[in-house]
Amino acid sequence: MRKALVSNALMFLIVGLIGFGAVLGWGKAQFGAVGPLTKAICFTVPGGSNFSKVSEQLAEAGAIETPWIFRIGVRNSGKSGDLKAGTFVLRQGASMAEITDELTQSGAATCGSEIVLRVGVTRSDLQMREVDPSTERMVTVASYVLGSGELPSEYSRLRADDATEYRVQMAEGSTVWLVAEALRQAEFLSGEVGVLPQEGMMAPDSYAVSAGSDRGALMAAMVEKQEERLAAAWATRATDLPIDSPGDLLILASIIEKETGIAEERGLVAGVFANRLRRGMRLQTDPSVIYGITLGKEILGRGLRVSELRGETPYNTYVIPGLPVTAIANPGKEAIEAAANPEATEFIFFVADGTGGHAFAATLEEHNANVAKWRAAGN
Repeated sequence: MRKALVSNALMFLIVGLIGFGAVLGWGKAQFGAVGPLTKAICFTVPGGSNFSKVSEQLAEAGAIETPWIFRIGVRNSGKSGDLKAGTFVLRQGASMAEITDELTQSGAATCGSEIVLRVGVTRSDLQMREVDPSTERMVTVASYVLGSGELPSEYSRLRADDATEYRVQMAEGSTVWLVAEALRQAEFLSGEVGVLPQEGMMAPDSYAVSAGSDRGALMAAMVEKQEERLAAAWATRATDLPIDSPGDLLILASIIEKETGIAEERGLVAGVFANRLRRGMRLQTDPSVIYGITLGKEILGRGLRVSELRGETPYNTYVIPGLPVTAIANPGKEAIEAAANPEATEFIFFVADGTGGHAFAATLEEHNANVAKWRAAGN
């Protein structure tokens, strides 16, 4: 009788072990099987969360079907303590194993949103951007020109999300006044703009900020970066540069920035101005004359009048010798470097060629021919 009981107990144990193994095998298969997501989604893990809570949230989002299998699978994978906070892309058909990897591996969010203040040359705007989970690329969902009316609803929605990131993006050729005005109108910043820096002394770049960042501190960072760029370029300047100081370099770079938006032309335009300065010729550059009229606070929106080209102002390079009294815009790093090391050339003239670039000339006769061609093209 005893032998029979032992035999039966052993048989039940074996059957139980087999059944348990089968369940474990089934659970493991389920953990690695294709999941129920029919399209990619963005999934947010709040700070301080755990896999118990996350498993239920994943089920509610339709990313998994059986939370308890997910929890066991996570525990068996040894990743229970590796959960990261953030917003992550969960791809179509992602298995529970793949979801676990996504939420624990790098800790870098793969899905998110941002609000970008773009300070341009003619206007400034806000862009609301989000990751499209289907492509995993950041796309613009709404735009707003500063001062144009009511902000779009997407702005309020992204502002309410603590995970939203912020950037201020300044274009080359923008002016100090335009940057300051854009920062004043950026609701997500705080503090005062304060005293404006010297024209040209704010480095065009993309600046990561936080909601509530101080405007004055941001402007100080822009000035510090421009000082660094200017010092680096001045330290490696050409030995025959016809200017005397980093301040002159900034002024010349700002003129180059406003004269051409084509990267390949910056060195050549710099070479033309360097040649004119060496020969004692007036620079005769329209952007400086325009700055003397607008002081960088508005767009002229029309051609220059003869009276304006003849009128003497500290910025009218058709009348005054040498450089204007200050920079006329915030030059970018490339324009500063071009001013410090101009391209060697015989050219002393250039005119727009109607394609966005310029036609260069070494003699007045060649220049006049280029001007005639430009006018004949209807420009």
